[in-house]
Amino acid sequence: MVVVDVAAADDATALAFQQLLADRWATSTEERTTHDVGQPGVRLRCYLDVRQPLDS
Repeated sequence: MVVVDVAAADDATALAFQQLLADRWATSTEERTTHDVGQPGVRLRCYLDVRQPLDS
């Protein structure tokens, strides 16, 4: 199991990166990002099980 914390400029970028991970490994996905007050960009956390690759 791997925890991936994503910091991105906007929601679309963070969710697109998450989708790239989900296309390759079993991934718990989020539908929205978080924003830290006073900080630029957004954050997103997802969990990957790299032992379970998805079938191509």
